[in-house]
Amino acid sequence: MLFGSSGIRRPFGPELIKTTREIGGCVGASCSSIVIGRDARTTGHLLEAAFTAGAAAAGCHVVSGGVAPTPTVAYAARHHDAGCMITASHNPEEYNGIKLLNPDGSAFSLARQQEIEKTYTMPHSMGWNQQGHTKEVDIIDPYMDAILDAVPLPEGLHVVLDCGNGAASRVTPVLLRRGGVRYTGINCTVQGFFARPSEPLRENLPYIPAMVKQAKAAGALIHDGDADRFMAFDNKGNYINGDHLLMLFAEWTNATTVVTTVDASMAIEDVASVRRTAVGDSFVSEALVSGGDFGGEPSGSWIFPHHSLCPDGPYAAALFCAMAAEWDIAEKIAEYPDYPIIRRSFRREDGYALLLALGAENPTDGIRIEEEDGWCLIRASGTEPKVRVTAEGRDKEAAERMAQRGEELLSSRQLIH
Repeated sequence: MLFGSSGIRRPFGPELIKTTREIGGCVGASCSSIVIGRDARTTGHLLEAAFTAGAAAAGCHVVSGGVAPTPTVAYAARHHDAGCMITASHNPEEYNGIKLLNPDGSAFSLARQQEIEKTYTMPHSMGWNQQGHTKEVDIIDPYMDAILDAVPLPEGLHVVLDCGNGAASRVTPVLLRRGGVRYTGINCTVQGFFARPSEPLRENLPYIPAMVKQAKAAGALIHDGDADRFMAFDNKGNYINGDHLLMLFAEWTNATTVVTTVDASMAIEDVASVRRTAVGDSFVSEALVSGGDFGGEPSGSWIFPHHSLCPDGPYAAALFCAMAAEWDIAEKIAEYPDYPIIRRSFRREDGYALLLALGAENPTDGIRIEEEDGWCLIRASGTEPKVRVTAEGRDKEAAERMAQRGEELLSSRQLIH
């Protein structure tokens, strides 16, 4: 399988270079123009060149925005037939990959991905006099202008900002300065390497609570490698879990209908009508096309359909600043229910086969087990060789019981010996 739940991600090497050029030719053959960008990884420039070579050889015109967040490329795609982001998102630096985007910012549909998988190795080159041209463009300033037009930032607010040395370093610090927000920054430079693990998990950010308290900040803004994810800390230095952040954004945007994933907490149903999809922001985006005011998933992907159908970390950061100026975030979160959720992952090279053996129709969608006081979801990761178990209960005992049910089901199948 070429595509996972969030594009293509692989350890960097000759095979990824070859695949990237072939994908460029395949996509370029069906488009007249494509906008491309890359995250901060050292291998990004080479892979961008490979994709561009394939697309231009197929007769497509390619414009490059250079190092930029995924949502910035997605926003620029509205002026082209497609967008391409060279990124492995929050994966370690030795990985890289490709995200393909529609003009509305959404990821390529499953059907289009399957068509690419069937044809990407075929020749797509045109004659010497039919090659596409390439050029560099500024996609960052128009993107920031759009955010500032939509979200008036509270001048004088003070926050902590951690860009993780990723592509957000090109956008969020400038966005905050332009809006008059003061920030204490860390890891806000593009270096090609990440000073911390890129995924914005609590355990990867042990230094943030002290920074928030020392700065007397209204909270902390956290990005991953390509800034499609955003997580936050409140004004007391507490990490805000993804389910509560989902509720905050839903309430702040006055969302009547929220689209979220099957692994999101039951608590979101307390603030809005909910439609659920399989795990993966591409499924949320696809569902939002047919209706919904806001969408997201607890991993940190937040989608604002009036702006774009791509998860947008800098846009979410701007909204968080706006709400932090009006609300005491810690007090607001204390009003929300907090059902215990257990999230565990197990490295399994046979994850897809394992889930198929357990009866899953689609391994990355997984199997959901529901009981009166809780639920459990077992699914194969679409981006890593892992199987994930997520469980929630009305109390800690119920959550642990549901998690154990999932783990027992996994241990009942041992496909690797």
